[in-house]
Amino acid sequence: MMEVSVHEAKTHLSRLLRRIAAGEEVTISRSGKPVARLVPIQGKPIRQLGLDAGKVRIADDFDAPLPEDLLRAFEG
Repeated sequence: MMEVSVHEAKTHLSRLLRRIAAGEEVTISRSGKPVARLVPIQGKPIRQLGLDAGKVRIADDFDAPLPEDLLRAFEG
């Protein structure tokens, strides 16, 4: 892991960002004490469709109207 001072980080930010984008981590120090760490952003995982296939069942009457008494209970 690379360590740079605040002054170096401000002066060479573009160069540091290229290194970070390549997977390197950079620690920024003030007066010799680490105060921040720059790390690459992890990309969003690729969503894989169909992982729950066969695990979920939707009833045939899923969208059928509710019985009158239950509907009244919801409507107050």
